[in-house]
Amino acid sequence: MKVAVLGAGAIGAYVGAALHRAGADVHLVARGPHLAAMRRHGVRVLSPRGDFTAHAHATDDPAEIGPVDFVLLGLKAHSYAACGPLIEPLLHDTTAVVAAQNGIPWWYFHRHGGPYDGHRVESVDPGGAVSAVLAPERAVGCVVYAATELQGPGVVRHLEGTRFSIGEPDRSVSERCLTFSEAMRAGGLKCPVEPGLRNDIWLKLLGNISFNPISALARATMRQMCLHGGTRQVIETMMRETLAVAGALGCEVGVSIERRLAGAERVGDHRTSTLQDLERGKPLELDVLLAAVVELAEITGVEVPTLRTVHAISDLLALRSAA
Repeated sequence: MKVAVLGAGAIGAYVGAALHRAGADVHLVARGPHLAAMRRHGVRVLSPRGDFTAHAHATDDPAEIGPVDFVLLGLKAHSYAACGPLIEPLLHDTTAVVAAQNGIPWWYFHRHGGPYDGHRVESVDPGGAVSAVLAPERAVGCVVYAATELQGPGVVRHLEGTRFSIGEPDRSVSERCLTFSEAMRAGGLKCPVEPGLRNDIWLKLLGNISFNPISALARATMRQMCLHGGTRQVIETMMRETLAVAGALGCEVGVSIERRLAGAERVGDHRTSTLQDLERGKPLELDVLLAAVVELAEITGVEVPTLRTVHAISDLLALRSAA
C-alpha cells in the first residue's frame, strides 16, 4: 500500500511512522527544519507505548512521489483550498483522501441523504473552493482521538490515545476503508471503520468547539479551564448548544457533558492546538469548529447564543493575530 502524508506534522508524521513500521510504502511531505530532520534521522516517536524511529521517505516535492493509494491529509483545514498543486501529483483515478481534520469537514453533506443532501457548508468550503481541489468522492472521513505534539524538528511526542476512526460519507463499509484500517492496525493504531462517523465528528467537536477557542482567549490549559467555575459553565453551555445542533441533524454523541469534562480535566495542563497555533503566530483553525456550527444552527433553526458570542470574540482574535 502506497501512502503519502501531505502535511506531516505531529499527527501526520506519527501516523506515517506507524504505517511505515508496519511495512507500508510511506512518503512524508513537509518543509523546513522538520523536513531536514526527518531526512537525516527519520521520524523519532517518543511514546508511553514505546519509542521508535521510522526512516520513511521525506520530501517537499510531491512530484517525486507520484500517484498513491491513499493521501493522509494532515494539513490544517484552512489550507485545503490552496493545496491543489501539492495533491494533484499524488492522485490517480481511485486515490482516497483520508482527511484527519477537526470540526465539520467539507464533505459533511456529501451522500448524507435527507433534506440537506449535497448542501455546501460555506464556512468550510467557501464558494466550493475546497470541493474543487478535493473531490468529495475521494474523501474518507477520519476523526483523530490521539494527542501528539512536535517536540522538535523530526521528533513527535505521543501523549495519549491511538484511535483514528474512519468512515465513508455514504455510511458504507468500503474496501478502501477496510484496507486502510488493516494497515493502521498493523502499525499499532486503533482504526475502527464507523458507518456512523458523523456521530464521532460531533463527539470530537464537542470538546474542540469549546476548549479550543476559550483556551486561546484565556491562554489557559485544559485543566485550568475545567477548574475555573465561570469558564466551566460557559463551556458546558457551548456543549449543550452543540449537542442541540447535532441532534437537529440526526446525530447522537452518546457521551454526557459531565463525562466529557471529566476526561478533559484528566488531560491536565495540555495546551490545545488552537492555543499552540496562537503562540506560534499561525492562523487559527476556527472556521471548521465554530463558524461551521453556527452556520448549521442557522439552517436547522437551533438557537446558539453562546456559540455566536464566543465565535464573534475569537474571530476578532484570529483576525488580529493574522494581521
